Amino acid sequence: MKVTSISDTITKIELKHKQIILVGTAHISRGSVDEVRKIIEEESPDHVCVEIDQTRYQTMTQGQNWENMKIDKVLKERKGFLLLANLVLSSFQKKMGKNLGVTPGEDMKEAVEAAKEAGIPFSFSDREVQITLRRAWSKSSFWNKNKMLAAMISSIFTKEELSEEDIENLKEKSALQDMMEELAKYLPSVKEVLIDERDRFLATNIFKAPGEKTAAVIGAGHAKGILSWLEGLDEGNVSDNLDEINILPEPPKYKKFLPWIIPILIVILIGAGFYQSGWHKGFKMFFYWFMVNGVLSSIGALAALAHPLTIILSFLAAPFTSLNPTIGVGIVTGLFEGYIRRPTVKDFENLPEDILSIKGFYRNKFTHALLVFFLSSIGSAVGTFIAFPFLLNLMR
Repeated sequence: MKVTSISDTITKIELKHKQIILVGTAHISRGSVDEVRKIIEEESPDHVCVEIDQTRYQTMTQGQNWENMKIDKVLKERKGFLLLANLVLSSFQKKMGKNLGVTPGEDMKEAVEAAKEAGIPFSFSDREVQITLRRAWSKSSFWNKNKMLAAMISSIFTKEELSEEDIENLKEKSALQDMMEELAKYLPSVKEVLIDERDRFLATNIFKAPGEKTAAVIGAGHAKGILSWLEGLDEGNVSDNLDEINILPEPPKYKKFLPWIIPILIVILIGAGFYQSGWHKGFKMFFYWFMVNGVLSSIGALAALAHPLTIILSFLAAPFTSLNPTIGVGIVTGLFEGYIRRPTVKDFENLPEDILSIKGFYRNKFTHALLVFFLSSIGSAVGTFIAFPFLLNLMR
């Protein structure tokens, strides 16, 4: 494989059977949008590959059909954390793009439009976004899920605005490498799914694309990984079968029992308190468990500005739902909040704008119910880990 760097963002790759022009972009860069069209028009490739999937492209061009999204369905299917993460990520990208007058993903959209105008076949070469997000979610521990959401939610509060120059600098290899290393340290499982697996997925589809000359428009952060996979594919050292990373992973059997360990230990401890020390200590332990878990969960609901009845429900339900991992207090409070303050058609219509600010997240009844779900769940989880060592101490 012969690699020639034309610029910081454009690389020409000579494989045994074809030539690939790799165009690295920043998804909210006006310069990237212009560069994509220029390359396609000047190089006249046989095929254009874009780093996007069919679903995301349809959402960009036709809009998201939020009206079909039901809060009760989302929570009952245990997709609350996943949807909240998706919305917050969309919020960050839209806010950055809005500051620069560029719609997130406009570079990919431009690549498709330029290919259509030139009569060049094109393909969506990325993995379906829902598979990527669900793989990242399933591979993350409970605390890593919360770290990921906390990092993204904090982005809503930021007042920092990136200039066009800042965005262009992000396409530099040194800056991208630093970002990848930080992500790997902070959330290794997420980096593996969002970056490493997609590098492989994109490289394989680019490698297998028809024609002798392919232009591939990809996010600049994927360039290094794609080059590595293309070399392996060209030499025949790696498989071009993507089945293993294009499905939802089955969790190891032991993971199905992990969520039950703490609840079982809590029940054993309180039961032992009744058995060994009589009703007084047993009730004392149960009361402490009830208060710590209930109070912290209700504080979470209060922080989400939940309805007073939801806050009371959070206090009463958390001590019991935390002993049953299949339910979770967030599902109870989120469903109740969604019932008592039902999202309207206007909420769904305003969702694209409301997710741009923390005020909008609270104002919109749909995202507000998700915040109630999230913060009451966090409160209960913190309460569980605070109460557990104290209950152990009471047994001495």
